[in-house]
Amino acid sequence: MRAIRAEDDAAMAAIIREVMPEFGAVGQGFAIEDPEVDYMSRAYAGPKSIYLVLELGGRVVGGGGIGPLAGAEPDVCELRKMYFLREARGTGAGEKMLRRLVEEARSRGFRTMYLETLTGMDAAQKLYAKLGFERLDKAMGATGHHGCNRFFARALGPALGKPASKP
Repeated sequence: MRAIRAEDDAAMAAIIREVMPEFGAVGQGFAIEDPEVDYMSRAYAGPKSIYLVLELGGRVVGGGGIGPLAGAEPDVCELRKMYFLREARGTGAGEKMLRRLVEEARSRGFRTMYLETLTGMDAAQKLYAKLGFERLDKAMGATGHHGCNRFFARALGPALGKPASKP
């Protein structure tokens, strides 16, 4: 797992365009239509953002990132475009990446992480619940992803898997 580089942009765009249709996430209102899909390395180059890719055998097979949530308080970030090819699913890579992204968000001063997904992405939703994300009744911010119908958030308190420190 490493930060995305410009030479990864085409591979990550292809992954997004392969995975999202598997779940019916095609057309307006879904992240697949975001202009940044073709230049992820530039889109996540700012100090409050990061995009990580997962390599298996020297080949990019997935990725995920964070950045400020548009239309929200400055201490709220969004988990963005976390997708893996079938060969990388069920390997524990998603959990490792999400744990790392939570830490990256915390280190950038975010206090809440938000995400949007949709019905049918059941394995992802189980992972979110496992790592402390709670389901919300409605969307936060202004992502423009009106095709999504499931919303989650978690406070970025103590590190995942570690007990809270006592006052």
